[in-house]
Amino acid sequence: MTDYELTRRDALKALGAAGVTVAGGAAALAWDESGENDATEASEDNATSSESEFGDHERETYRAIAAIVYPSEVAGIEEFVDSYVAGRVEADPERAEDMAAAVADLDAYTREWEDSNFVAVDAATQEETLRGMGVKVADPNPHGDPRHRVRYYLVNDLLFALYSSPTGGELVGIENPQGYPGGTSSYQQPPNDR
Repeated sequence: MTDYELTRRDALKALGAAGVTVAGGAAALAWDESGENDATEASEDNATSSESEFGDHERETYRAIAAIVYPSEVAGIEEFVDSYVAGRVEADPERAEDMAAAVADLDAYTREWEDSNFVAVDAATQEETLRGMGVKVADPNPHGDPRHRVRYYLVNDLLFALYSSPTGGELVGIENPQGYPGGTSSYQQPPNDR
């Protein structure tokens, strides 16, 4: 199988497809030594609840979800997810609170069944937890119950990021995903045999 290497450039393209403009480009998408996004530090002073802060634990949860829902052919997941999530958090602090709350919902469910946070259990248990929570069949709804919010903010957002990136589009045979300029030559060529 061919690996499809995701990059920060892919994350920037996915952010653009989501309507997110990141100041400073890829340089703004780095996490500092403590594991928190620089943009998050400024918003933490205004946070009213520790549940609304988006930091290393939330980032690790997004990485774990991506490892489950992304196809096995994809490489570079951690850097891609870090960059994409950092851009989302920087661009919209209110959404970042909702993203952190969805992680807290997933952790609460995992603690109920496994006595541990989601990222602390092994990959097979993580996958089983998502299945048991009903995330696969839940409608993505930012105002629904916990499984709907987990589906909306974690699973669907990560899948959107992957498949709206040039590498993710190539993975499923979309040579020119929406929002990615490819020129007229990209659709005048026959598809590659795979």
